[in-house]
Amino acid sequence: MAVAFILGLYLGALVQALVNDLIMPIIQLVLPNSQWQTIAVGPFQIGAFAGALLTFIIIALVIFMMVKFTAKANLQ
Repeated sequence: MAVAFILGLYLGALVQALVNDLIMPIIQLVLPNSQWQTIAVGPFQIGAFAGALLTFIIIALVIFMMVKFTAKANLQ
């Protein structure tokens, strides 16, 4: 159980790096003269939320694929 917890922490850090270093620069190419983190609508920081949401979606997808793989391989 402890090994899964530690791997989960580092998997989260890896996915966060993927989003921040690979995916969000592509978004900056689409929005050339702005920083995606500073996009705001009134007092709401939409850019920061979008980054956190994208990170969550990718982590959820990776976990879903891992669970599906272990169920298919009968490693439960």
